[in-house]
Amino acid sequence: MPEFKTVIGFDFGSKYIGVAVGQTSPSLAQPLTSLTVKKGELPWKEIEQLLQIWSPEVLVVGIPLNMDGSEQPITHSARDFLIELKNRFQLPVFSVDERLTTVEARSRLFAVGGYKALKKKSIDSLAAQLIVEMWLENR
Repeated sequence: MPEFKTVIGFDFGSKYIGVAVGQTSPSLAQPLTSLTVKKGELPWKEIEQLLQIWSPEVLVVGIPLNMDGSEQPITHSARDFLIELKNRFQLPVFSVDERLTTVEARSRLFAVGGYKALKKKSIDSLAAQLIVEMWLENR
């Protein structure tokens, strides 16, 4: 019987953090929510609440890179977020190259609901879903 794990994924941003949940068997993911970063303060209380609700065994953070693989300023912030998740919650945390997840999220939302579907919070949580799906496929 396959090992079952719950996975929470994060699409880190300076204003919003998209969140998705997934499981390893069967390999599925779904968007959960988008958390607001207020005045540079990360929403640790809300993250802790989500972790208590979903009891994940694994966390995944998308690391934003330029198309050529080089880093950008937000890359360092996403890595710091990953380290802080590890330190605060004592769970395994993995990184995923998240290039083009936002583009793919926008494309999927537009295909379903046109321009009206392109809400920032929906984009971020769907990008988090894509991050979880990539981790599930490549683990």
